[in-house]
Amino acid sequence: MNQKNLDYLKDQLKYTGFGETFEAELKANMLKGEKDFKIVHTGIMNNGVANKDRLTVELNFKKSEQNDMYFFNSYHVNLQKEENKPGLEQTFYINKEGSITMKEAYNLMEGRSVNKNLQSKDGEAYNAWISLNFKETDSSGNFKLNQYHQNYGYDLEASLEKHSIKELLTPQYKEDLINSLKKGNLQSVTFVVGGEERKQFVEANPQFKTVKVYDSSLQRINDRESKNEKQSQSKEKSAAQNKNDDEPAHKESNSASRSRKAGRSV
Repeated sequence: MNQKNLDYLKDQLKYTGFGETFEAELKANMLKGEKDFKIVHTGIMNNGVANKDRLTVELNFKKSEQNDMYFFNSYHVNLQKEENKPGLEQTFYINKEGSITMKEAYNLMEGRSVNKNLQSKDGEAYNAWISLNFKETDSSGNFKLNQYHQNYGYDLEASLEKHSIKELLTPQYKEDLINSLKKGNLQSVTFVVGGEERKQFVEANPQFKTVKVYDSSLQRINDRESKNEKQSQSKEKSAAQNKNDDEPAHKESNSASRSRKAGRSV
């Protein structure tokens, strides 16, 4: 067995978010010398409230055809949100630049967006927000990726500052909050409304250049407010329309009244 190769793979697993959990199993499989092998792990992910998701991960390793080196090529994720129902599946590939960590993979499969430093086919480095497109799959059955390039103009910090979030007042807390949201996390924050503090959650929303806000039960606040605002605007518009409809009839009535008076005086 190649010890340097083992050490490299251990570091690779660690920085991809799998920690040191699989070191013994990794070494045992490499000692067997087979051309490829999988390491399977199932765990529970807590999404911030009472609900917990079941996550099964298959780590895929393949041996080089030229020597005894093994490579960590990809990992396959099955996210099961409800018992006895098929889980959501996606394969994430390991790259030299921009590999998706385990937590980022979970966040993407939850429908959130992740900020990554990526590399084009020409080797040019760039930054982008990515999310899974659950409506389209590629030839391998993987969901395609949506990308919101750095030139798209999403400013996470500016979007956060539109809200009365207490953590933004402390530089270190603000930095931690922004870094957490860039990893795709649903982050707990403290909103200050009318002098009262309340726990709520936020997540990055690069597609619409905003942040999504949820209450302590993870009910979307933005949608409710937007709906109420639209209903209010609709009522105002309807009332204004009714008023405009009444005005011509009133004027017409006065005009007719004047004509009748003029007729009588003649």
